[in-house]
Amino acid sequence: MLVLADVSGSMAEAGKIDVLNRSIATMIRSFADEDTVRGEITVGVVTFGGGVNLHQAPTPATEVVWKDMLPCGRTPLGEALDLVNGLLADENVISRRAFTPTLVLVSDGLPNDEWQGPLERLLASPRGGKTVRLAVGVGQDMDEDAFGVLRAFINDPAIQPVRADEAHLLSRYFSWVTMSVTARVRSNRPNDTSHMSFDELEDLLG
Repeated sequence: MLVLADVSGSMAEAGKIDVLNRSIATMIRSFADEDTVRGEITVGVVTFGGGVNLHQAPTPATEVVWKDMLPCGRTPLGEALDLVNGLLADENVISRRAFTPTLVLVSDGLPNDEWQGPLERLLASPRGGKTVRLAVGVGQDMDEDAFGVLRAFINDPAIQPVRADEAHLLSRYFSWVTMSVTARVRSNRPNDTSHMSFDELEDLLG
């Protein structure tokens, strides 16, 4: 799976970046503990804030040594989407035999760059269009325009972006992501997402 993490300066407010770091670290540990003959869970993290970085190259969870992300600058989502598209296209990074990747977008506001074109390229790409895309908006400053970006990223009416008004709810969201990805790996049909329980997610965040 790949996480697209907003690390813009506003993520420093209300403990958002601290909770996000802890949530991702906990998720990676849970994936590392997952023992399955179907394969390892690979985790990568692309950060966007001030610039765009491959903070954690896609690596089996058992081998990841997590380093906390630091907030800085603005919100170049478009550049991050292009980087993710390149990672998905590179079979040396994500094997052709890998399960359909899950992409998780975490953001607390609107992008400050041109993102529609990069998103169109991602969705039109052979692997990007097949990904399972999830998104969560963090904080009470997320308005309808910002959620419109998250909906466009998901591009699936059956899956809606999630609102985590308080930073601590991020940990619950990532607990649900962890359970969902783990269930896919254990499944006889790992590319089938029908098992994902969005009602359960609403209960967690309610």
